[in-house]
Amino acid sequence: MINVIDLLGRIFISLIFLISGINKIQNYYETIDWMEGFGVPGIFIIPAIILEIAAPILIIMGYYVKISSTLLALFCIATAIIFSSNFTDQMQIISFLKNIALAGGCLILAVNGPKKYSLENKLK
Repeated sequence: MINVIDLLGRIFISLIFLISGINKIQNYYETIDWMEGFGVPGIFIIPAIILEIAAPILIIMGYYVKISSTLLALFCIATAIIFSSNFTDQMQIISFLKNIALAGGCLILAVNGPKKYSLENKLK
């Protein structure tokens, strides 16, 4: 049962990143404008999209989970600081905490790695 829960957990935490990466592609220029409004160069959308699509797919497959989840944790912390640091705005506080919580979940994955239902396990 723990292996099924591990797989479900990897899928659930990965979906938010995967959907966000797809959303960035669908709203490419609007996302660049939004990022630049925070002083972030628009060119950074490309590595963000790559990370938000590639890492969740690897995590779901159970391959390079520790590396992928560590990168996503760092990404969450960076985005929390850059885009949600206005603590006078209730929505930004919630966004900040959401990103920190996601980073925490990713760090748990980074420490524990995938269980039985993973490509890493199959390749051993």
